[in-house]
Parts: sequence; C-alpha cells; structure tokens
Amino acid sequence: MLRYLVDKFWDEDVWLPPNTTWEDLAPGPDKPVVYNDHRHLLYPLPLAVVLIILRHLLEKYWFAPFGKSLGIKNTRPKKAPSNPKLELAYQTSPKIKHKQICALAKQLDMSERQVERWWRLRRSQDKPSTLVKFCENAWRCTFYLYNFSFGLFILWDKDWLWEIDNCYIGYPHQGLTTDVWWYYMISSAFYWSLSMSQFWDVRRKDFWQMFVHHLATIMLLSFSWVCNLHRIGTLVLLSHDCADIFLEAAKATKYAGYQRFCDCVFAVFTVLWIVTRLGIFPFYIIWSTSIRAPMLVPMFPAYYIFNSLLCLLLALHMVWTWLILQVAYKTIKAGQMEGDIRSSSSDISDSSHYSNHSTPNRVNNKKDT
Repeated sequence: MLRYLVDKFWDEDVWLPPNTTWEDLAPGPDKPVVYNDHRHLLYPLPLAVVLIILRHLLEKYWFAPFGKSLGIKNTRPKKAPSNPKLELAYQTSPKIKHKQICALAKQLDMSERQVERWWRLRRSQDKPSTLVKFCENAWRCTFYLYNFSFGLFILWDKDWLWEIDNCYIGYPHQGLTTDVWWYYMISSAFYWSLSMSQFWDVRRKDFWQMFVHHLATIMLLSFSWVCNLHRIGTLVLLSHDCADIFLEAAKATKYAGYQRFCDCVFAVFTVLWIVTRLGIFPFYIIWSTSIRAPMLVPMFPAYYIFNSLLCLLLALHMVWTWLILQVAYKTIKAGQMEGDIRSSSSDISDSSHYSNHSTPNRVNNKKDT
C-alpha cells in the first residue's frame, strides 16, 4: 500500500512533461547533462541549522557590539510584580478585555487600574530590546546582500538572465551547474531557517502572512528543483532579494537613530519594491511562465501548481505594497518615517515586512523608538 501511494504521488504524468520519465532525468555519468537530484532537497535542512548558528555568532560578536557602538541600548522594560494568578491569566491570553479586568480585580481584591497597570508592565516585559531588533535586521540585510550579489555574479553569464525564453528552450534536458546548485541550496536553507526562527524572533502582525510566504517560497524552490525548472527559479530568487536588502537596512538605521538616512533608504526600498515585486515579477516572470512557457513547452499538472505558487506570492506582494504605500504617505506627511514597514512588531507592543519578507518585517513605529 505504501509503495502504491508513493508511486501515485510521484506519478510521471503529474510531475513531468509528456513523454518524459524519471529515468530520463535521473542523474548519472552516462547522461549528456547534469540533472537535478531530488534527494538533494534534504541538504538545506542541516544547512538551515548552520545558518542559525552563524546568525547567533554574528549577532553576538559582530552586530551587537556594532549596535552598541552606535549608541543602541540593550535595556529591558521594568518587570511586573510577581503575581501567579495574573501571570496564569496572561499566559492563557496576552490580550485582555474589560470584562476580564473586572473579574480579575474582584478575584484578587485589586482595583481595575492596578490590574491594567500590571498588564501593561507584563506586556512591555515581553518586548525585545532595540538592540535585539537591530541585530535581527542586520543579519537579514547581510544575508540578502550576500545572496543577491552571489546570484547576480553566477547568473551574469547565463543566457536565461538576458533572454527569459531560454528558461524553457531545451526543457527538461537542461544541465545544472555547481554554482546554481549552491545558489539553490543556500537560498532554500535560508528560508527554512526563517520558518524556524520566526517562532522566537520579534513577532510581527504579519506573522502568518510571512509564514505562508516562507512555506510558499520553499515549495516553489522544491517544485522547480524536482521538475528541473531551476532556471526560472533563479530569476524569481534574484528579483526578490534585491528590495529586501534596503528593507532590512532601513529598519536597522531607524533603530540606530539615523532618521534621515533611514528615510533615504526607505525611499530607495519603496521604488525597488514596486519595480521588482509589482513590475518585473508579474509582468516579466509570471507573464513568461503563463504566456511564453506554454508556447515553448508542453504543459503538465505540476507546472500549473508551480505557477499558482508564483501567483500566491504576487497576492502577498500586493497586500504588503498597500501597507508600504501607507507608510510612505505618512512619511511624506510627517517629514520622517514613523510607521512600521510592511508590519508591526507584535499585537502586544506595536501598531501598524514595511513586511519582511515581508515580502515579504519592517521598521518599527513610535512605540518601538
């Protein structure tokens, strides 16, 4: 039964173009080109752990000292007085309604104002320090800068960077080079690490949108790898990393107190975001996968799934773009950036990645500063 289910899942009619078998795409010394090995999709998991360790070391020995040299403090809010019953209620639900405040006040023989004050202190206690936020953004900015530079370097001499039709000409018998292999493995590992660390990083209002974004990106990378669509996959990666460099840099400079520089970086980010996420991505890449690809390659079910995931990313980009434009409007009106870019720190601490990753986590609002 298990064998039947596995065979059904990996049905060649679903995953591969017509008249193509898994044997045709299996790696081997006798093959004319180097094919993708689906087993290599496991490699990003241990690589993700390596990235998390590397991030911890960089934050501790590089980003944190650098942040402190810029005057960023690692101060923590005042702790709430010990109260086991209030703590239990808080752990059950950090959000509290007026009825709950009244009930707790009566139960503990406290005034409503005392309960509210304790609750505010307890919420503040969970807020990460500005230095922690700075280190998080510095790490992401560093990685995006590296990954975009590496991707641009290895793709510069690839014909599909300059003529997107070459992503499909000769498909699926397109060879894989070592540099593209590393680009895929490192990128996949990074998004695996983000999906793991998201649960202990600064929690933002777009938490679940970002989680969906990370999963969709991992699925896109996996789908394109298994189906040998790595060429179009590299273009998707390259177009997404560009704006995120400035996104994370804007947040980091705001935490450091360089408001004017932050505003300039934010302006560059906004332009790049719109050009890449709402320009190049839908009107060049998705147009190519939806219009040009069916003209050059016989379609198959897995390809439609791949294209649907691209459209899912585009939908997330549109939501985040609306949030970014709101921040941009407030920035112009106020004379400086005051909102959070693509999201907020958390429901507890903030209001308003700018998304990550958004794509799509963003510069915090006044309460953060």
